[in-house]
Amino acid sequence: MPALLNPVLDLLMLRGTVTEAEPVAARMRRLRIEGGALAGLTVRPGQQVRVLVGGALTRRTYSVWRHDPAGAVELCVLDHPGDGPGARWGRAAGVGDEVRLGRPEGSFVLRPEAAHHVFVGDETASVAFGAMLAALPDGARISGCVETETATDRLPLAHAGRLDWLVRGGSSLPEAVRRLGPAPGGVAYVAGEARTVQAVRQVLVREAGWDRRAVLTKPFWAPGKRGLE
Repeated sequence: MPALLNPVLDLLMLRGTVTEAEPVAARMRRLRIEGGALAGLTVRPGQQVRVLVGGALTRRTYSVWRHDPAGAVELCVLDHPGDGPGARWGRAAGVGDEVRLGRPEGSFVLRPEAAHHVFVGDETASVAFGAMLAALPDGARISGCVETETATDRLPLAHAGRLDWLVRGGSSLPEAVRRLGPAPGGVAYVAGEARTVQAVRQVLVREAGWDRRAVLTKPFWAPGKRGLE
């Protein structure tokens, strides 16, 4: 990145340094980014940040896994097929690397007052789910279905024992939600592949009688597209 852009980037983005990098699942790496500019941020569970991952101001969006108000943000980056700038950055980022990222954003966030929390999604959704689940107390009513490529792709989520875990190629997420049969009256967080998100939403709204406003959706990806952000 040309040095002359630094003053502009400092106005638009925050700056931090990778202080920890480790695998947390078969295809997921946890990156801890620390810096004075990250102190005091307000992060709602489920929000995301846009990270500068290459030249020409290329950015990719990642859900926040954990946040330390003292000045740190943790991301879990999925190693997905391909050789795009986001994939290359996720594989190569290491301790000591400088990172530029935007402020936390997004409305796909936990509604802590809900009577029942239902989580439905895939690997790409599990990072946001992790932040949401970690913010819920032991007494919260929690259920849901999370699909991964293999069992080794499962992130260590809080309250994981209350979720139904699927391996891709078996039952689909819409089918799993039908079996789960969550009654209306809570909030459903549905995220992942775009068409699956819409299919799950239809199951909840049209078949199970959920209020549309109680089903929060976030399409993170779609086949053949680089990203939906």
